[in-house]
Amino acid sequence: MITLHHLENSRSFRILWLLEELGLEYKLVQHRRDPETSAAMADYKDLHPLGKAPILIDGDKILIESGAIMEYLIDHHSDGQLRPGTDDEERYRYNYWMHAAEGSVMNLITLALFLNRMESRAPFFVRPFIKPVTRAVRSGYVNPNLQKTLLYTEQELGRYAWFAGDMFSGADIMMSFVMMAMAARGGLDEQYPNCQRWVRQMEQRPAFQRAMEKNGEMRLLKD
Repeated sequence: MITLHHLENSRSFRILWLLEELGLEYKLVQHRRDPETSAAMADYKDLHPLGKAPILIDGDKILIESGAIMEYLIDHHSDGQLRPGTDDEERYRYNYWMHAAEGSVMNLITLALFLNRMESRAPFFVRPFIKPVTRAVRSGYVNPNLQKTLLYTEQELGRYAWFAGDMFSGADIMMSFVMMAMAARGGLDEQYPNCQRWVRQMEQRPAFQRAMEKNGEMRLLKD
């Protein structure tokens, strides 16, 4: 039996969705965040030395990192679903978005969140000194790169129905949390109709809806 340790409002939602798409039997163990720090509670950190979410247990295998878990589940439990063939042209797009989700885009979104926290949680007498620095990083690096990323994503989703092409794939699941995070705090709005269309498609998938019912309301951190 597969067991998924799932942390609320986190990237581990992607694995919950993937398990539903694959129609696998699994045990879901849900974990809450500390209301003060928004970090995982202490009991979650006892599960793995790094305290990372999600954690997937399959027999004697214990896996962390959502991208690695996705590759494992698609390799061993998908019967050829959710990934283009090795020689298919779509495979290159699939590989790109699978890695870009964490390698490029989430780094920017996480940095934006970190800057917001620096401003909002610093002692009041320090904020006048911090804000010029955070605003400079935001305006000089984070915002321009987020905008370029959104424009590129909008262009690509104007060419294809899904991230890897015309078929739904694991790349869409991998990018799902990224797109939700950009909608919440990265500027993904009505200026990007192709991205909005993709989000609607995502939300209409029965497996996504089942995963969201188990997850509960998604409340993404903004500061």
